[in-house]
Amino acid sequence: MLEMTREEFEELVAEALDRIPPELTRLMDNVAVFVEDEPPADDPGLLGLYEGTPLTERGEWYAGVLPDRITVYRGPTLRMCETRADVVAETEVTVVHEIAHHFGIDDERLHALGYG
Repeated sequence: MLEMTREEFEELVAEALDRIPPELTRLMDNVAVFVEDEPPADDPGLLGLYEGTPLTERGEWYAGVLPDRITVYRGPTLRMCETRADVVAETEVTVVHEIAHHFGIDDERLHALGYG
């Protein structure tokens, strides 16, 4: 397995977030991004997870709620990648994938766009 500290991985996630176009990041609302070492035991290969209410489903009732949560998992990403460049690329895909869920884009469309 490729070695990378949590701090190094967190920096890659931050860099991937920085590459999201500003016109999209301005539209993101009430969402926080986290890095965890491992996903839930029932889905050990999970690279990222979006938990929340997509922007497309929010209505007048949406107020006073906790932020949506995007989690990127270090362990499975490092296990599937052979080089640091692979980790950079996979982290960027994962971040874009989970942010797309925040915007209401489903897995089928993301796979068609190459972010599956």
